[in-house]
Amino acid sequence: MRTILISGASVAGLSLAHWLRRHGFEPTLVEKAPALREGGQAIDIRGTAREVIERMGVMDAVRAHHTGTHGIAMLNAKGKRTASMPGDAFGDSGGIVAEIEILRGDLVHVFHEAAGDVEILFDDTITAMTETSDGVDVTFARHPARTFDMVIGADGVRSGVRQLTFGTDNDLVTDLGYYTSYFEAHTTLDLDGWELMYNLPADNGVQGRVALVYPLGDSGKVRAMLAFVTPELGHDRAGLQTQKDLLAKVFAGAGWEIPNLLDQLRRTDDLYFARVGAVHVPEWYRGRTALLGDSAFGGSLGMGTSMAIVGAYVLAGELAAANGDHRTAFPSYDNEMRAYVTRNLKRPGGPNGFAPRTRHGIWLRNKMMAMLPRIPFGAKLMGDIQESANAITLKSYEGRSTSTRDGVRKPIG
Repeated sequence: MRTILISGASVAGLSLAHWLRRHGFEPTLVEKAPALREGGQAIDIRGTAREVIERMGVMDAVRAHHTGTHGIAMLNAKGKRTASMPGDAFGDSGGIVAEIEILRGDLVHVFHEAAGDVEILFDDTITAMTETSDGVDVTFARHPARTFDMVIGADGVRSGVRQLTFGTDNDLVTDLGYYTSYFEAHTTLDLDGWELMYNLPADNGVQGRVALVYPLGDSGKVRAMLAFVTPELGHDRAGLQTQKDLLAKVFAGAGWEIPNLLDQLRRTDDLYFARVGAVHVPEWYRGRTALLGDSAFGGSLGMGTSMAIVGAYVLAGELAAANGDHRTAFPSYDNEMRAYVTRNLKRPGGPNGFAPRTRHGIWLRNKMMAMLPRIPFGAKLMGDIQESANAITLKSYEGRSTSTRDGVRKPIG
């Protein structure tokens, strides 16, 4: 079996396409956006994911797109720095900011180039899937129906493939209690390569609030994040203007750089706005369909991208090792990844650590962050991110083989 449909042409889907092609399979991607998604937030490459990127041969390209950020600093109510944590405070992968940070859109383009001339069905979604003894019959919203040997859902926390295969999200996605948003902006602040995090207490009808900016080189451009804790409001499914209005209301009257950010928010169409949730799926496969990345294990703290990259390598490798037999490969993929994922889904601090509700809580959190790099058990209090990010040993799948449709065996690697 060699034809594999991947839903989602972002980090997980494109890295999987690279490895599948390298192992002799024929992947096709379907992506609901009309083109590859630009921009997005800065993401960290941690632990074993760095080894996968080395094996892909794209580490130089990834480093060439580094945002230039080398740490994070917390600000007090007057906008003064009260705590800081360098990117190498707990090893190359163990801090709030990792040693390698890249914009999601830049990483997508690197992986797209690595995937070569893979077929991508843009501006489309899967509307139905019917499994037969010979494959999966897939109906699309726009393109003609086709049959594939397997389908992989790499389409995010609110995965359409997961809903078509496993049912509703009621028991599979846990609400984490807050909204987050990202957009590109400009600032005259002297960031000097540091992310700046400014917390606000509960007000304007919501609980804790966070504004964060991080530099994009020395261009004066930044990525801004505005996040806030509140019960579900449904605005992640609302229109762009409704989301902008909500952010303006939540952060009205705030100081520091926030008025400037809100002014730029009003004039941009490039806004990512989402309700944050954690995915818990008992098994990451059913029949000829499997899940990868956030659709299977979304909701980590700073490890989502790295787990997706590692998962793509393992899933493609297990398919190659099983000669394309999903009945063997999918359980092996689940078994190889499960302990690593479970460990990295732990979220030290939770929303209260990220966005304390009171000024005292903000002060206390900042005091703690200032102490962590200087105390022996600081890494433990951070959740042992460095150790957890490396808590899987990669198999070597080179030299394995998969069969083509005419029965000729093709070497892997």
